[in-house]
Amino acid sequence: MAPPGRPPQWSGALRELERWEWRPEDGGNPRELLAAFLDEHGLGGESAAQTGSTGVAVLLGALGCAAVAGLAPGRTSPVPAVPEIVAVAVRPGGDQVRAGDAAVGDWERSWTEQAHRDAVEQVRAAIARGDVYQANVVGHASAPVTGDPRRLAQVVAALPGAQYAGALSGDGWAVGCASPEQLVRVEGDRVTTVPVKGTSHDRDALRASLKDRAEHVMIVDLERNDLARIARTGSVEVEQLYALSGWSGLWHAGSTVAARLADGVSLTDVLVALVPGGSVTGAPKRAACALLAGLEPVGRGPAMGAFGLVRPGGADLGLTIRTAAVADGRVHLWAGGGITWDSDPAAEVREAAAKAGPVRAALAQVRPSSS
Repeated sequence: MAPPGRPPQWSGALRELERWEWRPEDGGNPRELLAAFLDEHGLGGESAAQTGSTGVAVLLGALGCAAVAGLAPGRTSPVPAVPEIVAVAVRPGGDQVRAGDAAVGDWERSWTEQAHRDAVEQVRAAIARGDVYQANVVGHASAPVTGDPRRLAQVVAALPGAQYAGALSGDGWAVGCASPEQLVRVEGDRVTTVPVKGTSHDRDALRASLKDRAEHVMIVDLERNDLARIARTGSVEVEQLYALSGWSGLWHAGSTVAARLADGVSLTDVLVALVPGGSVTGAPKRAACALLAGLEPVGRGPAMGAFGLVRPGGADLGLTIRTAAVADGRVHLWAGGGITWDSDPAAEVREAAAKAGPVRAALAQVRPSSS
């Protein structure tokens, strides 16, 4: 277990103390159950008032995010072995565990390129009707695997440029994340989110793209609205707009939106306001989620969710893009992009492939050792 978002003093292996997992068939109110788990480990209430030495690693899948936020749930996960919510109480000082060998076979898409293009056109039609301003269409592919799932998760987490790199495993499953995107960071009463929208191999082209800038600003406005739900009045501001950064040979555009938390706001309240991230849903968020629930061929599993560490005094969670899940003899990978009225369906298919490319390339290099 190596969750992203760890401060320097939490480096090294972590020791697991207790774990709670939730799947839709478990029932109950996952928002309340997660809040109770955090409270049990001294992480309930306002972050600024928390003390202690115990943190909680949190992984929320797409269905888990929808359940917490009360949004349209979307399709069933293609990797049901991975829980929709995992919360693991941890402390520094665990033992390093070496993963075994693994190998990956040939990839199979869950829909054809034509079906992907058709979904883009359906979003454009919804925009023309005034249902949404944009929506983020996500595709899925999987491949057979042999060996230790943890090995593949570690390979994904090692991709360069991943500010939110991490891995988490359970009974027969593993998730590896190489995300460049911050979903939410809380330090005392300060909260930030850094939505990433706009991707290209060409830095200059991305900087000059009117389509990507327009798409980006829509999501920045959405995140300003999300933060306003939990912020002190007048404290929400965009600290940086459309800044470019590199990730595994690609360039991304990101903006920093910040605020001060209102009195009495807990980490669970923050998650309810922010998940699922606007950059992987669309605007307006509720309408986009309802639209996408009927368009995508399979569920998003642990992708397009949240992964990171809640600790005394704050939290730091990445958005689980560039994320793979391994279970039941297959590895699963998701990638997509935001669709606006100006979107070209063929270009959107190429962009999704570009995002998945570095992950697939890294996994293709995994081979059993000769020993």
